[in-house]
Amino acid sequence: MSDIRHSLLRRDALSAAKEVLYHLDIYFSSQLQSAPLPLVDKGPAELLEEFLFQVPKERGAPPKRLNSLQELQLLEIMCNYFQEQTKDSVRQIIFSSLFSPQGNKADDSRMALLGKLVSMAVAVCRVPVLECAAFWLQRTPAVYCVRLARALVDDYCNLVPGSIQTLKQIFTASPRFCCQFITSVTALYDLSSDDLIPPSDLLELIVSWIFEDPRLILITFLNTPIAANLPIGFLELTPLTGLIRWCVKAPLAYKRKKKASLSNGHPPSKIAKDLTSGEDRDCHQLYSKLHLSVLQVLMMLQGHLTEKNLYGRLGLVPFDHVVPLVEEINRLSDELNPLNASKEIELALDRLAQALQVAMASGALLCTRGWFL
Repeated sequence: MSDIRHSLLRRDALSAAKEVLYHLDIYFSSQLQSAPLPLVDKGPAELLEEFLFQVPKERGAPPKRLNSLQELQLLEIMCNYFQEQTKDSVRQIIFSSLFSPQGNKADDSRMALLGKLVSMAVAVCRVPVLECAAFWLQRTPAVYCVRLARALVDDYCNLVPGSIQTLKQIFTASPRFCCQFITSVTALYDLSSDDLIPPSDLLELIVSWIFEDPRLILITFLNTPIAANLPIGFLELTPLTGLIRWCVKAPLAYKRKKKASLSNGHPPSKIAKDLTSGEDRDCHQLYSKLHLSVLQVLMMLQGHLTEKNLYGRLGLVPFDHVVPLVEEINRLSDELNPLNASKEIELALDRLAQALQVAMASGALLCTRGWFL
């Protein structure tokens, strides 16, 4: 690898990055012939960090910076590489070696570049990149997955009005990515504060996907070899728990948000009030639609769990996630005052009861009614 490094040092940043991908492709193609899951040696990892993520090898040296045009060209090089590589196993191992967090100073650069690469892949519909990103979301600790989710939400919900339509169109191109994206955004937006209520454009997008095909929620579960004990600290196999949390907490979270806006000392104008009321009404209708879709998916699960020999062994709605949800509902209800939020509390409890009842009946929630008494 030292000879390769000396050769790369004589090149400009973009041609060096392209050459690194070329050498990695040869390296891993050879490795995969002798081992199904080759390990990334120290040498290739160091080349990636130095020539793709611009982390200097010499300690104390200032970090290199690509300008905006160079960064765009680098993203195009990477997109083209994954598009042109025909072997899925090679694509996956290269993507993993590029973007799996290493717990070092390169991770911030790694995550920033990943967010931009996946955002570009959405914009130009590069399915191989989206499929690699879907597998990455499965195999990476959730704390990094929500960072990627936030980058995509910023790009497609916050920065450019109307760009959510571009994200919406990848539903048919990469359902696996859509499933993992939903799981990551439900982990990010847990409605624990007003800032963590999902943007209305994002909510509408996800509801439209799921309403069109409720089985989208189960794609990762149905297409992944599964053990009964899932690793801790990673995204769940399905977004079911997160979506149940959204539907159940939404009436109370929006009531809390409205209460906060009235108590900040600046009453809204009639126009602003009408706009907010209309938007909230639309969101409540979307949550009702989403709740119906979630119940439909829960009712499908018994057959799928039985087919995989996991009925009674794997809780896709983990009990240890349900308990905090019940506690959050109690806390929010007390905070809002039952006298002023009786309709919202009743709706939240109805949705919670329905979801838990159907989840227990289908085998998605492994507990009995007595556990909640």
